[in-house]
Amino acid sequence: MSTERDRYPDALRAGALLVVVLGHWLATLPRLEAGYLVDTDHLLVVWEGAGIFTWVVQVVPLFVFVSAAVSALGVRRRLSDGHRQLHWWAGRALALARPTVTYLAVLAAVAMLSRLMEGRFLAPFNHSLTIHLWFLLMLLGVQALLPLSVRADRRLGLRAVWLLVATAAFIDLLRARPGSPADLLRLGELATDHATLLGWLNLLVVWLLPQQLGIAWRQGRFTGTGTGLTFMALGLVWLGATVASGYPLAMVDGEVGGRSNLLPPTLALVGVMWLQVGTVLACEAPARRLLARRPIRRAVTLLGALGMPLYLWHKFAELPAAWLGERLGAPIDAGVPGEAGFWWGRLVWLLLCLLMVTPVMAAVVAFEMRRRRDLVSATAGRAVVGGGVALFAGILASMALGALPGALVGLAGVAAASWLLRVHPQPR
Repeated sequence: MSTERDRYPDALRAGALLVVVLGHWLATLPRLEAGYLVDTDHLLVVWEGAGIFTWVVQVVPLFVFVSAAVSALGVRRRLSDGHRQLHWWAGRALALARPTVTYLAVLAAVAMLSRLMEGRFLAPFNHSLTIHLWFLLMLLGVQALLPLSVRADRRLGLRAVWLLVATAAFIDLLRARPGSPADLLRLGELATDHATLLGWLNLLVVWLLPQQLGIAWRQGRFTGTGTGLTFMALGLVWLGATVASGYPLAMVDGEVGGRSNLLPPTLALVGVMWLQVGTVLACEAPARRLLARRPIRRAVTLLGALGMPLYLWHKFAELPAAWLGERLGAPIDAGVPGEAGFWWGRLVWLLLCLLMVTPVMAAVVAFEMRRRRDLVSATAGRAVVGGGVALFAGILASMALGALPGALVGLAGVAAASWLLRVHPQPR
């Protein structure tokens, strides 16, 4: 039996990572007055029509889908052998907590230094430097339920997928509270106008869907280009219908609060999942032919190794990019879409971010290479649960409070998690 690593899931994650990083940079609009940085805008706030681009750049479902596909076989084996899934989850949480400690420690130091020196560069980026950490919480949350998803696939097959879709639709229906059959045509408008606690149930249901789909794909329950094209068509029809019913066009949020497909997730976001799963199937054959070439495999391997550091630190690189752009007098404040030079300004901003992320990544990789990488994760249930709670609390605090004081508060929780989620003392 061949033990060669399947590179296609690695390539999917690498491609999704690039889309996320470039999308985040593109969406950030620095604002200058008299040549000095004073604020930042979000592309979705100043241009509502840009929401359609999020049908492509909202690739978090793809990460969940691929992670579940890669992990499903190991979960099945552990369940069959009677091993504790909690120990595996502790290892995953520890692997995320350790680099997050480094990121928050550096961010806290920069934030404190900025405050002491009355720096003005941090404030415009304050919350954007921590809000992207939500992805870590969501990924760890659904991965904690991987055994449940694996058992659901074993017992129900694809019916588990449709059960999640039906549950998400039912929750949105309860949010909408339609008073007549005609109100069903305004389902999205009514559902997103009602900010009820009930809607947050879809935070679990909707994000479990790509995980369930990833397990089903790994089990061969659907495959082939034809199936992929069918899923893609379903996704486009689904997105068109949900947006027509009043769901927001954007699948991410430019600002916290208001009508949203993400906070909490809605039925519209499911359309993106159909589109992405269809693309995975439709592109599989040509992608595997490309991956047979050594240079392509090497590039995928490199991006895979840099994945987590790049995700954590790519927003941080906007700080030196803004500083350099200001010093050079570069057109990083390009106005709003429709004005002359807007897209040229976006290109200049992307190039500056790419330029400045390089030394940031070099420093991060050099630091991470000196770390011990064979830590044994905790096995005691109390330590794992305590570490998980501390990790979630720390990241939530940093997201809510921004770089200052969020990085300081969050650092305490994530550092505690990093300590709790490992065995003491570590074996030599």
